[in-house]
Amino acid sequence: MKKIAIGATFAAVFAGVVTAAPARAEEITIGAVIPLSGASATTGKDQSRGIELALKEINAKGGVLGKQMKVIVEDSGGKPQTAIDAAKKLVSVDKVPIVIGEYSSGNTIPLGQYLVQEGIPHINPASTSGLVRGIGATSYSVVGLDNVSTEFAAQDVIDHGWKKVAVLAMNNAFGQGVAEEFKKNFTAKGGEITTTVMYTIGQSTYRRELQQVEAAAPDAYVFTAYGTEGALIMQEAFELGLQEGKPWYSILITMMNKDTPADFKEGLIGMDVGYIGDDGDAYKTEYEKTYGETFLSAYGGYAHDAVLFAAAALNKAGSTDQAAVLRAIEDLGKEGVKGATGEIKLDADGQRTHQPYLKFKVEGEKLVAYD
Repeated sequence: MKKIAIGATFAAVFAGVVTAAPARAEEITIGAVIPLSGASATTGKDQSRGIELALKEINAKGGVLGKQMKVIVEDSGGKPQTAIDAAKKLVSVDKVPIVIGEYSSGNTIPLGQYLVQEGIPHINPASTSGLVRGIGATSYSVVGLDNVSTEFAAQDVIDHGWKKVAVLAMNNAFGQGVAEEFKKNFTAKGGEITTTVMYTIGQSTYRRELQQVEAAAPDAYVFTAYGTEGALIMQEAFELGLQEGKPWYSILITMMNKDTPADFKEGLIGMDVGYIGDDGDAYKTEYEKTYGETFLSAYGGYAHDAVLFAAAALNKAGSTDQAAVLRAIEDLGKEGVKGATGEIKLDADGQRTHQPYLKFKVEGEKLVAYD
């Protein structure tokens, strides 16, 4: 398990160097669990950048409760048990008052359930499965769930004139939620799902699943996939000729776009959560200045905002007392917190009420937003 106290030697973790900096009395430390290795490592790297920039912003304004703020980041490796073990470490050893995490819903749900059991506030920065809503009373999301995202995607697919589609999604909490909610929204709009194929993540090939969706003779293919798995699916779809004459539409396209070579994604379109909201220009500018490139995914900004939300809760609580922090989060959920992704308000279940989304098309190596 890799650990780094962000605010110290942040980049070291990506070079395989572990930097462990114990919390000092003059610091306020919270925890985060994200995938710095595994299939979603690119997104995890983007999340870590968002966390780092949030800390820079917060500490430049005086920190939290008059002290500098730090985030101890643990690597989930993209695995549920590793994510849970990381959360246990943050709670029992580092004694953090808030934990942010993870990325995949299949990891976020058990991680969040453990934190709820311990009474520790959990902030979800990326997972969108509808099952996230049921994690528990002390779990909160700064990203919209898939009942909202799939309605947006379904309308976009209908607007392109594709009335019969085949759906391909990973067989985990996130993929199951996307497939179910997309079908509900798409059929309600007059569309037809010719087949739904759920695949197991981590396979060496997806040719069997691709042949199954091809056999359903759809107008278009609608799919969702993580990083390197999405790259393999698109490569094999290209090799099997499935990209000839029939469009591919990706739900949450930035999850896999950076990992997919241009030759295998030409013409791909899709949607994703908006990188930034109305007040996000400064974050975008600082990101590009700091890292010399644009966002690696759509999720760095949400990790950034999770840290901002946590800092606001601690300041409002006036301490790291568990009960006080939970009351502060509930109040902030009603009042709203402005972040890079827009204003964050929470519903009665602690889930974000409003979520920006974007439509994208692939042009060479670039992902271009369109109306």
